[in-house]
Amino acid sequence: MNVLARGSNHPGNTVLLPFSNLQQLREQRPLMFVGGKGIFTFDEHGRDYIEAVSTFYCVNLGFSDEELIEAAIEQMRALPFYPSGIHRTAPVVLELAEKLVQSAPVRGGHVMFATTGSEANDQLLKFTWYANRIAGEPQRRKIISRRASYHGGTIATTALGGSAGLQEAFGIPTSDSLFVSHPTWPIGANAGESEEAYCDRLIDELRDTIEAAGPETVAAFIAEPVSVSSGMFPPPVGYFQKVKALLDTYGIRLFADEVVTGFGRTGRMWGSETLGIEPDCVSSAKGLSGAYQPISAVVMSDEFYSYLEEGSNSAGIFNHGGTYGGHPVSAAVALKVFDIFERRNILGHVQAVMPVWQKALASLEDHPLVTATRSFGLAGALQIAPPGERGPAAASTSLAPGGLSQLLYQAGLAAGIVVRPLQGCIVLAPPLIITEAEIGELARRLRAALDATLGASLAALPR
Repeated sequence: MNVLARGSNHPGNTVLLPFSNLQQLREQRPLMFVGGKGIFTFDEHGRDYIEAVSTFYCVNLGFSDEELIEAAIEQMRALPFYPSGIHRTAPVVLELAEKLVQSAPVRGGHVMFATTGSEANDQLLKFTWYANRIAGEPQRRKIISRRASYHGGTIATTALGGSAGLQEAFGIPTSDSLFVSHPTWPIGANAGESEEAYCDRLIDELRDTIEAAGPETVAAFIAEPVSVSSGMFPPPVGYFQKVKALLDTYGIRLFADEVVTGFGRTGRMWGSETLGIEPDCVSSAKGLSGAYQPISAVVMSDEFYSYLEEGSNSAGIFNHGGTYGGHPVSAAVALKVFDIFERRNILGHVQAVMPVWQKALASLEDHPLVTATRSFGLAGALQIAPPGERGPAAASTSLAPGGLSQLLYQAGLAAGIVVRPLQGCIVLAPPLIITEAEIGELARRLRAALDATLGASLAALPR
């Protein structure tokens, strides 16, 4: 039976929306947004919502920025599209590549554009296997990532994702994937364990994983400087420096997935800068265009790139590409993002409001549902649990379908705030342009949502 025939004529009946329940989508009209301005979006009924996670952590410069809109229009009028490939491109693409190379925290730099963060990370893996074959080490195929991380939705990047259940559900091959623990300091520490000891334990786990796999088979370690999808846990002090030192002893590359942390989220242009990371390659998307156009990029070190060029010379061509990689309209918007960061001093603004942001989140720690708060740059999280409950069991309850975090998400919508329930917590990453007054309003709406969730959860208890 045709499933489309079983529903009514709601627009949601014919489209599959990511991270949604498909039956619910077929039967109920989804929440429809029709406008946005600054940190706010507006639904079809005229209600406003604070986008407290910048939608998917990407609308860094807010909605309806006229300069970004005009940049797209101007490029559309000049040259709406031309593919970058076969020794042809548009000037705006080369100009953006130069800006990225000058900005990115890699030694030297060469850029390959794509359209999404998933695609950027996917092609980075492909390039790694290519480079290692040229370097005479084709056996170096295995990629280490961290459980609970997220690197994309393609087959290859899902194999790097942290959820074994997700990989099993889609039948994702993971023979070239290795996994280690994600830092969750301090809740992941053993009783009485110091931050330094906790960090050293993670490094020991990484070393054991490399040795068990065979160091000669391991190509790279990929990690987000701060993984929002893991619950927004900043790494323990010295973590990445120790990771890099260990990887160097085995000749294993370090890749920084900056799809979320790039472009100001941590208070510097790149999360790698904030944490003192020296990656071999960086992937970027989301904030690269402020989400106004789809574009992503991989920035490679000179050393990494040299193998690609050597292979290209041997074959006569570098046989990789995509129709929309380096789309001129997307490139023009991304160039305008760089311009806006400089002229409006976006990084200075982020650094100025970071203490206000941290204080606003900390002010919610007195709520019965909040067990802890975390903040790093202009991102944060509320760890939540039912009153009187703590630990992994409470987190599991919070994550369950219809559990506490889902209740809080729904209560947030009712209070006019969009949050993201993840890993037993609520993750927050508002547009970088948020003001001190708007941070106060965000905290007010979030407390109202917490109060409503508390009331609903207590009402559900048996009497």
